Amino acid sequence: MATAATRSSSSNSEVIVLGIESTAHTFGVGASRWTSAGPELLKDARRNYVPKQGGILPREVAQFFSQVAAEVVEEALSVNSLTPRDLDAIAVALGPGMGPQLRVGATVARAMAAALKVPLVPVNHAVAHLEVARYTTGLRDPVILYVSGGNTAVTTFVEGRYRVFGETLDMALGNLLDTFAREVKLGPPYVVNGNHVVDACAEGGEFIGWFPYVVKGQDVSYSGLLTAALRALRRGAKLKDVCYTLREVAFSAAVEVTERCLAHTGKRDVVLTGGVAANRVLNSKLESMARLHGGTYRGVPAYYSGDNGAMISLAGLLAHLSGVHVEPERAFINQRWRLDEVEVPWYGKLL
Repeated sequence: MATAATRSSSSNSEVIVLGIESTAHTFGVGASRWTSAGPELLKDARRNYVPKQGGILPREVAQFFSQVAAEVVEEALSVNSLTPRDLDAIAVALGPGMGPQLRVGATVARAMAAALKVPLVPVNHAVAHLEVARYTTGLRDPVILYVSGGNTAVTTFVEGRYRVFGETLDMALGNLLDTFAREVKLGPPYVVNGNHVVDACAEGGEFIGWFPYVVKGQDVSYSGLLTAALRALRRGAKLKDVCYTLREVAFSAAVEVTERCLAHTGKRDVVLTGGVAANRVLNSKLESMARLHGGTYRGVPAYYSGDNGAMISLAGLLAHLSGVHVEPERAFINQRWRLDEVEVPWYGKLL
């Protein structure tokens, strides 16, 4: 198996890895290619499960994934003019995520790897978000704020792996916004034209100063903020004022812990990734913070901010070239697989 060192010196080699994403509400399949110029993201295909009302039920999403998996794989191959014989490895997100959905993706990936007799590459979903952000922004050694429906963490690479310099103690930022919107009948859908419905509601709102702003050391907490916002509405506060205050407090806390990580590590570049990364207000706040420190800020492109198979294929390609594989019968899902548990041997070498 080629190592990172031998692959990077093999200018004529081309390697193609297919990636499968199924951690939450998206079944995505994408492809990445290694050429003499380095890694290249190819086209991807995806299907999103949209509940008729309320939140998502994992068993229903898993059933949906099972129904669409074959057509999404076929589409991802077709749009890239690939056949199964062109694939050098299959990558799959084994966690973190929801168990029933993860099992569908893992089952498809195991079957494909075994049938094609190619290596199976285990990918951490969170690390994939980080890698696609570094690739698309061109910032190779940044502090990264990773925010999504299920994750809120500040991280950067130190001594062989990504280290967490702050995270949520309870609910994630995306979950906070979605839950509040659902409770006050603003959504679904929760995101329209890149911004959350809470942002739209916040237009013209004023700040309510008594909402809890909870930063404990390097960590944030949002459950008390959600409770305070709902209580304020019951007491007669204007919805637009509550939305504005909720957003400002939540985003400011996330930016604060990101700024602390920047100061602590001495790094200057800042990147935003994850499902909430398309939010224009959060992007603006992080850009202002980075500018104050003489740094550079970039957010992952909106197309790659949500869950997708392309990012799994990219992380899988880098891992494959670094010799990271798993036997199909040992490709177990891990719903709580933390990003700081993953060795990243390709950092600074392949990407």
